[in-house]
Amino acid sequence: MIPLIGYADRLSLRPGETIAFKVSSENPKPYEARLVRVICSDPNPAGPGIKEEEIPASFAGSYASRPQAPKRGSHAIINADKLTFASFTFSAIIWPTKPNKADQGILGRFDPDTGAGAALVLGPDGAEIRIGQQGSEIFTLTVGKQARNRAWYHVWGSFDAQSGNVTVGQQALGEPTLVDDSGLRNGKLNGQANVNTDSPLLIAAIGGAPVQGHFNGKIEAPAIYDVAFDGNALDGKTPIAAWNFALDMSSMHISDTGPNGYNGELINAPARAMTGSNWTGEERNWTHTPETYGAIHFHEDDVADCEWETDFSFTVPADLPSGAYAARLTCGEHWEAIPFFVCPPKGKQTADLCVLVSTFTYVIYGNQARVDFGETWRQRAKDWDAYPWNPMEHREYGLSTYNHHTDGSGICHASWHRPMFNVRPGYFPIAENRGSGLRHYPADSHLLDWLEEKGIAYDVITDWELHHEGVDVIAPYKSVITGSHPEYHTAETLDALTGYRDGGGNFAYLGGNGFYWRVALHPEMDGLIEVRRAEGGIRAWAAEPGEYYQAFDGKYGGIWRRNNRPPQQLAGVGFSAQGLFEGTYYKRAPGADDPRTSWIFEGVPDDIIGDFGLSGGGAAGFELDRADQSLGTPENAVILAASENPPDHFVLVPEEWLTHVTTIPGGTHDELTRADMIYFDCPGGGAVFSVGSITFCGSLSHANYDNNVSKILENVLTRFLA
Repeated sequence: MIPLIGYADRLSLRPGETIAFKVSSENPKPYEARLVRVICSDPNPAGPGIKEEEIPASFAGSYASRPQAPKRGSHAIINADKLTFASFTFSAIIWPTKPNKADQGILGRFDPDTGAGAALVLGPDGAEIRIGQQGSEIFTLTVGKQARNRAWYHVWGSFDAQSGNVTVGQQALGEPTLVDDSGLRNGKLNGQANVNTDSPLLIAAIGGAPVQGHFNGKIEAPAIYDVAFDGNALDGKTPIAAWNFALDMSSMHISDTGPNGYNGELINAPARAMTGSNWTGEERNWTHTPETYGAIHFHEDDVADCEWETDFSFTVPADLPSGAYAARLTCGEHWEAIPFFVCPPKGKQTADLCVLVSTFTYVIYGNQARVDFGETWRQRAKDWDAYPWNPMEHREYGLSTYNHHTDGSGICHASWHRPMFNVRPGYFPIAENRGSGLRHYPADSHLLDWLEEKGIAYDVITDWELHHEGVDVIAPYKSVITGSHPEYHTAETLDALTGYRDGGGNFAYLGGNGFYWRVALHPEMDGLIEVRRAEGGIRAWAAEPGEYYQAFDGKYGGIWRRNNRPPQQLAGVGFSAQGLFEGTYYKRAPGADDPRTSWIFEGVPDDIIGDFGLSGGGAAGFELDRADQSLGTPENAVILAASENPPDHFVLVPEEWLTHVTTIPGGTHDELTRADMIYFDCPGGGAVFSVGSITFCGSLSHANYDNNVSKILENVLTRFLA
């Protein structure tokens, strides 16, 4: 356990609204809490450093320490307190993804501490039935044949209360194979059954507190009968409970279609809209044939909500300025900082400039475990007094959608209801040698720090407000600017930004790989976000065939380019190439001297722009966006500068390739591997300035903020805010 760690129940709020902080502290002594305004989150001593301003707050003070453990593993809990067992049959269709792992509950009510109850379980020897006995050891009976990985089975277990006979079965479904993996075994209880317990009825777990024995894989059509049947004789029999996972697909609710209404709730957000045992591939949209998507994929490491108790709350006072804040905690030698953003009062603005904060991207990347983690990272964290914890060593809080579950499937859900290491002041994900190695939340603080240094007033609005309130929340601002990586968006956020731009707003896109992936927000749980890695795009994992449509809203997932909204349509540039965390520079283009745009380069005589910086050593690096009229770049867009000499490890994104040598645009690899800095006017009177590089903002503070990257952005914002 990490000695001091916490999270908040939201990432953004307004004056008059309340945020709740949940803390786990292993120290027997109290911890201290205070409020800070976050200006810069870069721990690199060669950069601006950590900059924070302490602010008086109602919650400041000491709090009793107590440990709180994350609740891991997805399952369903059934509202069936009145259900009792005598004779019974448990039945389900399963698609196991860790068939050699023991103690994976499928269906049952069982108390691991007392041994009372009954459960249908999967283990290395296949399907297993467990039945409690009065005064005796738990009775277990297994099929004795290991299930195949990612194969469909009908499994069942039954008990006859009169005879004491027990049956367990496992029948392979689908095409015949030469593998001997189906079977039926019979047994008999040694003593008197003890099958009733106060423990909850669970699907995809065994039981206990905390819940143990989570299942890995898909479960479909679980059912309970009040008589003992051989599983092969269940057809035509009426169950006392039967759950149809094809209903309420976008919900945490699961419906019992039996006579008793034993409905249930999903815990820790397992993946829905998953192909079932009867899916043929003929239809790939679950909204058209939901009956073929009646499976839920459960995982032992799902974390949607740690469910910690609240330690203290904070109601934002009316006079607290908009900006980035954190609850900073200390206890002995340990520290923690739980971030949040304060927006201006609803319907008001307190500055002409709006900084759009990409919390969807922060959450999607939350706790990304990177393979380049190692001793170099640990040593640098000590040397810099940086945030000391890394998800590679602490996976208990759930990983990111750039990682895999323990069963090898891609993680498609992310939530802010848990600690997220990389959404912390002082965290660096990459131990690179050219700069600070920052991304996302701490990288975006380079922009906030620059605004503070230049004395440019700003309000903060996050994509959560933009999604829910639309263009109205940003319409009053003279300019809206992004941070370094506004990658993940809903249709609502793109509509709002397009409406702002076309309504006369001035928009500055200061990052790379933006407006790229489509996401969906859960309709019942704020802070839970879904991504489907559908065909196309640079993907950390690939969604299974037939599972490209989002469960939360039924829309086709994947990259926005595949949804007919390439980033070029909004910002003029779109993702083109990616390499390691390294940057080069921009070369001045003729557009920098165009009479329409020469004001952007006023005071900047240089041909080479940004051959320096805290992000990869240069302003044009890591992920690069280029202009392309065929994808929506306006014809009047002016290319001001373009990057040069990308390192050899940079590659084009997959959606640019037709063959191993042919690209869709027709250019060569070298021609398309570039970042374009562009400007264009819009019909509604607004304008767009885009830099096309993730590492751009990392160059702003170079030479005490007096450099050509800083000057170009200052010129743009001076005009945009005039």
